[in-house]
Amino acid sequence: MEDDRMGGEGTIKGGQHLIKVNDREGQSAHEAAAFLAAIVESSDDAIISKSLQGIITTWNRSAERLFGYTAAEAVGRPITILIPDERLDEEPAILARINVGERVDHFETIRRHKDGTLIDISLTISPIRDCDGTIIGASKIARDISERKHAAEHQNMLLREMHHRVKNLFAIISSIITLAARSAQTPAELASNMKTRLVALSHAHEMTLTSVSDGETSTEQPATFFALLSKLLSPFADTEDGRWRLHGEDRPITADRVTSFALLFHEYATNSVKYGALSLREGRLDVTLVRQPNGFEIEWRESMGIGATVGPTDNRGFGTTLEAMLIRTLNAQISKDWHADGLIIRLTLSCDARGV
Repeated sequence: MEDDRMGGEGTIKGGQHLIKVNDREGQSAHEAAAFLAAIVESSDDAIISKSLQGIITTWNRSAERLFGYTAAEAVGRPITILIPDERLDEEPAILARINVGERVDHFETIRRHKDGTLIDISLTISPIRDCDGTIIGASKIARDISERKHAAEHQNMLLREMHHRVKNLFAIISSIITLAARSAQTPAELASNMKTRLVALSHAHEMTLTSVSDGETSTEQPATFFALLSKLLSPFADTEDGRWRLHGEDRPITADRVTSFALLFHEYATNSVKYGALSLREGRLDVTLVRQPNGFEIEWRESMGIGATVGPTDNRGFGTTLEAMLIRTLNAQISKDWHADGLIIRLTLSCDARGV
């Protein structure tokens, strides 16, 4: 009897030990579940679960931030509240894959915020199974990739624009070489002509380059009429001595006109240095930009100084041919008037809301 009682006590004691083990295991499971819930709730990604019928069953805080619905507003409603009408066919296809146990990795799509805004997202979708392994729903992890998409689109746009500019640049250089070759008397003259025009092209190209510094967002450098002229005229005279001055309201230059403007006004500046106002110590150059009802007028006025005389030249060389080509490219009207001590060139261009 004693052995039985001892055995009985041993059984009871064993039973108490088993209860304590089960309690500890239950507590550990509860702590693990709570820890997992805390991870889900604090995740930067939106984590959502839904039934196989597409009804939302859980909704974390990041889902609230991403889509605008609170958990109380979202849970119990169909997941289609997030799907734009034109993408509703995605949901049946996703559910069909989940039903056969497939996982959907990094599916890029568009979803709708509560306020109607469309959001670029990346979705990872996994089946949810019960303790018997039966699929009972799906969990979705959604990540906002709007900034990444916009950055990629911006980069592609810049690459297309750069490709367009380089292609145009080569076409212009080809035309300049052809024109210069017709009028050049010696290889040295051809080389000199090409060198000065290429410098002007490089100035125009610099003003339209995209600047990237320290990994910051790319920004387009402003290309304005006065900035371009200042760069072109700076080698010939210093603004501090007053030999050349810019007047009027500065305007941005549209991208399709920068190169033509650079080449044209480089020709005028070169001619002025050779034969005009900038060839004399007393000479002055004034360039004025004036807004007209239907466009812009640019006045290039050279004043040679007291006692100087100037008149039209009979130069029909490369510069004249290049000027005519650029005027056609700009779709501009031009007039040249020689006055008592200098030259006035007026360019009239059609109106463009973006700039000159």
